[in-house]
Amino acid sequence: MNTQDKTDKRRQPYLLVFPEIGAQEVGFISVAENTGFLPFEVKRVFWTYHTPESILRGRHAHYTTEQIIVAVHGRILVTTEQADGEVQVFVLDTPGQGVYVPPNVWHTMQYSGNAVQLVLASTVFDEADYIRDVEKFKQVWK
Repeated sequence: MNTQDKTDKRRQPYLLVFPEIGAQEVGFISVAENTGFLPFEVKRVFWTYHTPESILRGRHAHYTTEQIIVAVHGRILVTTEQADGEVQVFVLDTPGQGVYVPPNVWHTMQYSGNAVQLVLASTVFDEADYIRDVEKFKQVWK
């Protein structure tokens, strides 16, 4: 992908397919390195697990943080909403895929009971980077 395509693509959420190495009979490994495949340099990694299916997590946007969300086990429904109202739903049910979530995108996640979510983030945690009110999100980004 050329630089222009990468710049344009980073403005909205999209599905990443990680390189998959291996075979069915021996298993697989997927790799995410800061060698140009990832759309940003990873500064923080965190994971969530044992989340009840009835819980909707996320419900926020970021001013500057970019994220990649991966379901390393189970299924995660990632719903994104851009300030213009465009909504996308991504079903993550294989560890070889992830969703890129850029800044200024409201996002929520709902998990199967056995889901384990891994998140790669472009920044260290900073509460001031979060927009936790959807109306404020719409005001900031319109």
